[in-house]
This record gives sequence, C-alpha cells and structure tokens, in this order.
Amino acid sequence: MSLSSCAHNVPAPPAAPRRSPLSNPPAQCRSFPFSPSRPFPAPAASFPGLLPVSTPRKPWARAALVSERASATDVAATEILADRLRLGSLTEDGLSYKEKFIIRCYEVGINKTATVETIANLLQEVGGNHAQSVGFSTDGFATTPTMRKLNLIWVTSRMHIEIYKYPAWSDVIEIETWCQAEGRIGIRRDWMMKDCVTGQVIGRATSKWVMMNQNTRKLEKVGDDVREEVLVFCPRELRLSFPEENNRSLKKIPKLGDPAKYSRLGLVPRRADLDMNQHVNNVAYIGWVLESLPQEIIDSYELETITLDYRRECQHDDVVDSLSSPETNGNNKELSQLNGTNGSTASTMENNDHRKFLHFLRVSGGGLEINRGRTEWRKKPAR
Repeated sequence: MSLSSCAHNVPAPPAAPRRSPLSNPPAQCRSFPFSPSRPFPAPAASFPGLLPVSTPRKPWARAALVSERASATDVAATEILADRLRLGSLTEDGLSYKEKFIIRCYEVGINKTATVETIANLLQEVGGNHAQSVGFSTDGFATTPTMRKLNLIWVTSRMHIEIYKYPAWSDVIEIETWCQAEGRIGIRRDWMMKDCVTGQVIGRATSKWVMMNQNTRKLEKVGDDVREEVLVFCPRELRLSFPEENNRSLKKIPKLGDPAKYSRLGLVPRRADLDMNQHVNNVAYIGWVLESLPQEIIDSYELETITLDYRRECQHDDVVDSLSSPETNGNNKELSQLNGTNGSTASTMENNDHRKFLHFLRVSGGGLEINRGRTEWRKKPAR
C-alpha cells in the first residue's frame, strides 16, 4: 500500500476553531474602559469594505478581504498587548488617568537622576496614553471626531513644571493626569507625580492647549461640539494641580531685554527633535532654553521650576538663538539680591541657594520670537 493511499484512509483531525484576539481578549483587557462613543474592539462587520465570508467575491477581492481582515486583527491585537503591558489605566471614576514608570539608565543625567527632559517626556507620554484610553485618535494629535472632520489639532501654548525631588535610576514613579476647560480658547492638562515607594508628591505640572487648523496653521476657538466631546472625560468640579493663590504657574513672563547676559547662537534642530507631527517637539525647547546658561549654574544648581510660553512653531530648517539673563525687577537689580534684609547671613544663604533666570528663544537673523521662559534653581543637595 502506498503512502498516498494510507493518507486517504486516515481521518483528518477536526479543524481547530479559529480564534481571533478580538473574540476572547485577556481578562485585563476586557475590563479596560473605552469611550462609549467609540466602543472597542469593533466587530469585524463595522470595518469599511468587510462583507460576510459567504458573499461571492472574485479571487482578487477575496485576497484583499483576507489582507484587510488580517490588518484589522493585527492592529486590535497590538493595542490589546500594549494595554496589558502598560502600567496605567483610568481611575475608577474615569475622570483621570494614572500610570507608573521605571526610570531607565538612559533617562538619567549628570546628577545621577532623571533629567528635566525625561520628566517632560513622561508627562507627554501619560497625556497621550490618557487620550488613547478614552478613545481619542492615536495619530499623535489626540483629536476628537469633530476635530478630525475640521482638520483641527491641539498645540501647547504654555507649560509649567515644578520638581521637588528628582527620581534616580530604577526609581518607580506614578503620574496622574486630567483635563479641564480653560476659557473659550482651549483646555488645560494637569499632572501630579509621586514616588511609588513613599507616596510623596515629588513634582507637579500644568499646561494650556489651544486648537489650530492643521492646514492654515491658524488658531481657532474650541467649539461646543469639541468641548462636549472632551468635557465628558473631565472632573465635574474644578481640580488644579496648583490650587494655591498666586502660585508660580500663574506668573507672566516678561520679554527678555536686549542684550542678554548669556547666549548660545546658531542652534539647529536635529532630525531627532522632530515629532510624528513633523515639527520640533515641545521637549526640545527645554534643552535649547538651558543651553545658554553658564556652566557654573548647571554644575552647582538643579532646576526646580520651568515655565515656557510657546509663541511660534519651530520648523526643521530654522536656526535658533538662545538668550538668558538673571531675572530682574524694574530697578534692574537681580531679584536674588532683594531677598532678606541688609545683607544678613540669612539673606546671603538664600541668595546662594536659589537663582532665577529669564529666557528667550528667537529665529536667528530675523529675530522672530519662538519661546520665552522662566527658570528657578536651587542649590544641589550634598551627596
């Protein structure tokens, strides 16, 4: 008897039921909250162009159908896997989002702690993950359905970060974030950063975002449709990361006078500074602002507070000048010299322990303002 005839006499094993990651997601993912207006995962029939398998199709159409279904399944499986591995989720009331992060060795700077750029990147990351978790777009813009129809995107107009204790390599931190309305022209996003071991608040941040038309690059008011789409995921009562009156996040930043005491001219955006939206990422501005400070400040002090007002988009072919000067009052005296009284020991200690600077980023040559900022520095702790 030939092998081929034997093969015909052996009953074929029953075909295993085809299981899709969408049909039986892990328990962790089934409980993950998604936007009621955009349920996930979507049934296969809801994807454009997908018809029941029994529908007659030509061979090329069947191949396209298989490819389209496989692509949709792969995307869904990828998102489910990311949700399982990500150490973050919406809070019980669904009005804020928390995520834990481990500080990696490449996120640590010369002080053996996370850099301010690392902190800013983590704030951006948790904000993006929050937007995804409530069903906003995953294309880098965190846009609502109405915004996508109108070609509108969010852009940062102001960022304020305060860091009370920098996490070190391998430290685990938790960042909570939430959004709220900010007048008629934008929204605000706040953050709280805690040490996961001690529960201590080690940093806070707040930001303001406005809508811009992606095609015309002009700002637009937040319409009622967009506002309703966003506010459903926001706290019902005002909640601020900086509830104190006259806190530093509210201070206006004056334009730095010319000439500046310190400068670094001819800075050029690197390719790595561009984000998925094809413009210089918000965090790159922090590095440029700090680039013009004297080395003695970097060596002896650590950044406690940074506030940035974004005035103009920076493109990949712009050349940037970074200018800095000690912050002064109307009489052109350094503010640090005005703390305390009559040059007392307490006054000298405070002057030596804290420094304040104003910053200005401009386009080289034309002088167009890109960004203005304020930083406050404290003496580095003894190690």
